Amino acid sequence: MTSMRFVSPVVLGGARVRLDPLTPADAPGLAAVLRDGELWNLWYALNPHPGRIDAFVARRLADQDAGSWVPFVVRALPRGTGSPIPGRDLSHLVTDDLGTIVGLTNYLNPVETDRHVEIGGTWYAAAAQRSAVNTECKLLLLAHAFEDLGCVRVELRTHHANERSQTAIARIGATREGVLRRHKLMPDGSFRDTVVFSVLDSEWPDVRDRLRARLARGAGGPARGDRDRPDRVQPA
Repeated sequence: MTSMRFVSPVVLGGARVRLDPLTPADAPGLAAVLRDGELWNLWYALNPHPGRIDAFVARRLADQDAGSWVPFVVRALPRGTGSPIPGRDLSHLVTDDLGTIVGLTNYLNPVETDRHVEIGGTWYAAAAQRSAVNTECKLLLLAHAFEDLGCVRVELRTHHANERSQTAIARIGATREGVLRRHKLMPDGSFRDTVVFSVLDSEWPDVRDRLRARLARGAGGPARGDRDRPDRVQPA
């Protein structure tokens, strides 16, 4: 059973990033993200071309209405007069009153009866990669899933050839469960082997502590009042 009453659009606010429900107005900002690093050219990913971003956003919002996806725009929050991500030039990205749009992430395939959900379809501007952005995004999404939604399992999947993604998922403390062989047909006609990771509710306290420790070591200090939990989960 899939239900949007189980996983619904919310605002998840952290110290460094903010996750907002996707809207059509976010399309230009996401197009700028895709252009930074030509993310649509990653052969192992299914990222849209910037020229087709409006159709992509419309499709993802239709998926949300159908109850299969909950998409979030990732915004890096202001840090005084400096860059929202210390040492990174974000001037080519779109900044609005809420922050600088640096990526997209999603809940998908929520199953209320079994209390589990997947995190995936994530992509970041090149300028935001290998920063605290992904770490805090995962902290916010996992905290909401386990502590607010009562999930017992959160799954993360990636292409077997995307070694960077596998390393990043393993680094947060997720367990590599195995490989779904010839799992998905790609646009170029090849078949994707999908690597499956998961975090269980019993493992969440250790994973949470690991993520908090990583942020404390490498985030460059607090922003807007550093917190371990989301500022507050707000209905969208």
